[in-house]
Amino acid sequence: MTAYLIVRAEVDPSVRNDFDVWYQTEHLPQALVAFDALSAKRGWSSVEANVHIAFYEFHDLEAANTLMSSDILKGFIAEFDKHWAGKVVRTRELVEFCQAI
Repeated sequence: MTAYLIVRAEVDPSVRNDFDVWYQTEHLPQALVAFDALSAKRGWSSVEANVHIAFYEFHDLEAANTLMSSDILKGFIAEFDKHWAGKVVRTRELVEFCQAI
């Protein structure tokens, strides 16, 4: 079954608009292609202020795990940190679906 890389980011309110534009126009489109993901989606939490969540879909957990240990992801992390270090705190999680109805 498919797997998702989920990136949760707590964004400093002072950079939220700039972050949103950068993620929309640069980061998400570039990551979709570079990660060889099936899809990429993102949004803002309606429960926690200034929490941004991105979802990258992969064929399976193996493909997602391959990305997690790749130089591609390391490069994206470095680029992200160049723009947002000290202003955005993020976590990454892999989820493999085990059921779909």
